[in-house]
Amino acid sequence: MELSPAPLFRRFGAILVDWLSCLLISRAFADPVEAPWLAPGLLLVVYALFLGFFGQTLGMWLVRIRCVSMATGGPLGVPRAILRGALLLLFVPALIMDKDGRGLHDKAAGSIVVTVVPAAS
Repeated sequence: MELSPAPLFRRFGAILVDWLSCLLISRAFADPVEAPWLAPGLLLVVYALFLGFFGQTLGMWLVRIRCVSMATGGPLGVPRAILRGALLLLFVPALIMDKDGRGLHDKAAGSIVVTVVPAAS
């Protein structure tokens, strides 16, 4: 597969799908007013597991993007995925991006979000 930096609209689409999924799931277990931490906590767990081991969340898979390590091109591993997810929940680091579309959360975790393009056969 060939990889290229992911456009911003795909990144927003992926986080929207992931966030809405976590909101719906958390709502099934608790009232959001009584447990406002549940949806963000679930999103952090999703990021830790899915980005840590596979490099993609459900939202990323749907919009064909992947979050990979800058050093290896592979999955981030759980500790760096947790760091990236925790910083993303702060929202501000995601707003400050460089020319490659890497936010402060990506730089801290040593990651880049790329578009997954199937190779021509």
